[in-house]
Amino acid sequence: MSADVRNIDALSTQTRRYPPPEGFAATANATAAIYDAGLEEFWAAEATQRLDWATPFETVLRWEPPYAQWFLGGKLNAAYNCVDRWVERGHGDRIAYHVVPDDGPAAAGCRDLTYAELQRHVVRFANGLRSLGVGKGTPVGIYLQMVPELPIAMLACARLGAPHTVVFGGYSGKAVAERVADMGCTVLVTQDEAMRAGRTWPRKANADEGLAGGATQVEHVVVLRRTGADVPMQDGRDRYWDDLVADVSDDPRSCPCEPMDSEDLLFLLYTSGTTGKPKGVVHTTAGYLLGAATTHHYVFDLRPESVYWCAADVGWITGHTYIVYGPLANGATSVLYEGTPAHPGRDVWWSIIEKYGVDILYTSPTAIRAHMKWGPQYAQAHDLTSLRVLGSVGEPINPEAWEWYRTHVGGGTCPVVDTWWQTETGHILITRLPGVTTLKPGSATKPFPGVDAAVYDDAGNVVGPGGGGNLVLRRPWPGMMRGLFHDDARYRESYWSKYPDAYFAGDGARVDEDGDFWLMGRIDDVTNVSGHRISTIEVESALVSHPAVAEAAVTGRADHDTGQAIVAFVSLTGDDTGSAELATTLREHVAQQIGKLARPAEIIFAPELPKTRSGKIMRRLLKNVAEDEPLGDTSTLVDPSVVETMQAQVARAARDD
Repeated sequence: MSADVRNIDALSTQTRRYPPPEGFAATANATAAIYDAGLEEFWAAEATQRLDWATPFETVLRWEPPYAQWFLGGKLNAAYNCVDRWVERGHGDRIAYHVVPDDGPAAAGCRDLTYAELQRHVVRFANGLRSLGVGKGTPVGIYLQMVPELPIAMLACARLGAPHTVVFGGYSGKAVAERVADMGCTVLVTQDEAMRAGRTWPRKANADEGLAGGATQVEHVVVLRRTGADVPMQDGRDRYWDDLVADVSDDPRSCPCEPMDSEDLLFLLYTSGTTGKPKGVVHTTAGYLLGAATTHHYVFDLRPESVYWCAADVGWITGHTYIVYGPLANGATSVLYEGTPAHPGRDVWWSIIEKYGVDILYTSPTAIRAHMKWGPQYAQAHDLTSLRVLGSVGEPINPEAWEWYRTHVGGGTCPVVDTWWQTETGHILITRLPGVTTLKPGSATKPFPGVDAAVYDDAGNVVGPGGGGNLVLRRPWPGMMRGLFHDDARYRESYWSKYPDAYFAGDGARVDEDGDFWLMGRIDDVTNVSGHRISTIEVESALVSHPAVAEAAVTGRADHDTGQAIVAFVSLTGDDTGSAELATTLREHVAQQIGKLARPAEIIFAPELPKTRSGKIMRRLLKNVAEDEPLGDTSTLVDPSVVETMQAQVARAARDD
């Protein structure tokens, strides 16, 4: 390897190991033999077994880098596979969703939505959309909160062959208009207001504001009555949802499922756009649906009697894949929760699990660390013995959060499946299989069957065990994006220009001596201290391993002596506000855990870290705070004042110096 080729320094080590629980492997959906099949052989067998085809496929894969086509010649419909076939097979009475409103599982608005009821709602809304001129190929925008009408709208579009784009409910009207205009949507589906943590939030008003400044091609706006608030309705354009479907049929024969080519567009999902114009990630029908259903079945060890809960938001890819398309394609019973982890109380999640007997929980490390901060007493007050599998998604989970999750939520016995994937990949690519894999806290372990992942250095060489580098995927997979909407050049530049033979994920990783993958965060989240590239995830994990720390986020700032210096933003357990003495203790703790090189130059205490409404820490803002740069857009934050508090602390520290 040439002297100028740089890797990421891998500093942390973990020795804790957890084999599959006794008896789990004997009945698990996946066995060790699942890894034996070749890539095309594995996915072809799953496609034949797991999906219903209107026309069988002829060719499994056509790969012309950087574009793949899967299951050529095949035709199918996503809504049929998610809804109709279960009713036709006699499972109409099976619950598709336990619907839990914002006020929690004790609220009067709780209800169970069966597959037969879901089918009637989907057919009725599809017929309503048809009356507005929506048909095969008509793009539809959806701007709804976590209400059952959100998956209903998505499935109605899929039934018609109309591609959709869901805009996260926390976004502004400008963001809505930007996305629906780019896709060319002529119909937007929204709601009067949203309920969030006991408060109402504008949705129709946001949409109107955005549409007034752009997206003039929108001809129809369908408005769901969620709160019953009086909102302005534009004559000739706006219709209430209930009025639209009042006189239409819910007989599935009145609106047959449109047979779609395997590579027909199912949906676009736009990235957040914090660093420029949002990217419209293209996902097509067959490959995406198969990847969603297959991974959902094996990764979570789904059983016919399972009650599954993905505590994410449908506005993001996690919700598309593991709240809507994956679970419904498997005929699963899921929880659909409108609210937050702390309303009406900090035990609301655990009361939901207790009430419905949830056996599979899939959530983010950020949410887990929030529960850590509040303390285990809330989980301990509820019967969580129904839980069988725990999952983690969204960012690498630090080992201490993994252990807390397993101990206090999973009773010390539940496998914790850490999963790596992206909006662009469509479904899980690196993960543990709970009946097969020996678990290591903090490691996502192995690529999923039919997935070829590796770690490269900057020159494209495979990095050996222990070293860090860039995560790549060397072969296509069914759910991979089919480019960026109307932007081939950006697609090639963003994902395929660094390595001509592999997809560049933009994440750092290392592979250990057992061949297990350890994710190290975004390549952009690597600091360069005295010539050493240090993963911010490793420093964060070291900080969170101290009992006083609930959450930590790390970034770098320019430093005259070392090139970059590490700045850590720390939220403490309980009501502790921090001190100079604790800062010194934490710096030394990091040095002891992973080495002096990674010791933060500065620690900034904050009651909360800046998070988006989806629960992700907004690290871009932390870097701006550390570098004393303008913050830019903070509209997606739950509480923008958190950043202002941090800025004041940094300014005080600078004056003290």
